[in-house]
Amino acid sequence: MLDELDRALVHALRVDGRAPFSRIAAVLDVSPQTVARRYRRLRSEAGLRVVGLADPHRAGRAQWLVRLTAGPHTAQRLARALVRREDTAWVKLTSGGTEITTIVATDPGPDGHSLLLRDIPRTAAVTAVSAHCLLHTYRGGPTAWPVSTEALTEEQQAGLRVPEGPEPVGRPHGLDTADLALLGALHVDGRTPLGELAAATGRTPATVARRLAELRADGTVFLDVELDPRLLGAGLQALLWLSVTPAHVDRVGRALATHRELAFVAATTGPSSLVALALCTEPADLHRYLTRRLGEVPGITALESAPVLRTLKAAGPVPAGAGRVDSLPDR
Repeated sequence: MLDELDRALVHALRVDGRAPFSRIAAVLDVSPQTVARRYRRLRSEAGLRVVGLADPHRAGRAQWLVRLTAGPHTAQRLARALVRREDTAWVKLTSGGTEITTIVATDPGPDGHSLLLRDIPRTAAVTAVSAHCLLHTYRGGPTAWPVSTEALTEEQQAGLRVPEGPEPVGRPHGLDTADLALLGALHVDGRTPLGELAAATGRTPATVARRLAELRADGTVFLDVELDPRLLGAGLQALLWLSVTPAHVDRVGRALATHRELAFVAATTGPSSLVALALCTEPADLHRYLTRRLGEVPGITALESAPVLRTLKAAGPVPAGAGRVDSLPDR
């Protein structure tokens, strides 16, 4: 579990993942050395990481929530192969370890759906598969799980935010090759120094700083914070698949986005209109949430819940040295 200062640091990074330690220290009323030491300890011992992510719609990509079923002896090997692919995120083992749920990003063009159309269908280890396009996100991405953003006051949060400058003139639309290189570096580490970002993009540090500010200001790029939710008291995760009558999908999605227990809520294609990720302390806590608070939301006609046994990959790529696997096991 995290102490009060650790929680405050995590919340500060949620507000601005690239905030200098000196600014965070001033807001938390501690020394920059203390903030740096805590950050390094959380990175090494708790898996804390800031990752830069692109809004999929602005980047021209679609996201699919894919459910795969495999035999008990092959599911983990299949999951590890999915973890090492560059087009996957949030790889989770559910339902007794025989089901894998992952988010797959696809690009436009004939080769953009290779995982869905070619790699998975030819994988003999897969016994069942369903893919659901994510249509709208009500919570997730830039909108964090509320429990991770309860440590700082409004005044402290305001002290971490950088005042918005004037609207840039002639801002380029779309992402060029330098932008993609910038996103690639931020995906590995959202706190990569400007000098290293400049080297990766071929731009000057001043140009990189200006372009990154533009991309963050218009929502093309946002910073996420990865941390094991168990350190914040969430001992149980469960994916929830909800069927909702079409006329009520948006209302229910907006209502669920206010629930403290949910870290992710999105509208999706398929038999379930909405999918959510619940973070609870224990099974009894999940039961109370499902039967009381969720049960009180009108418009939900059916619910399927699948406990998450293990998260093998979050939003960022696997650490360097873990190897890369583009092909899936054939048996």
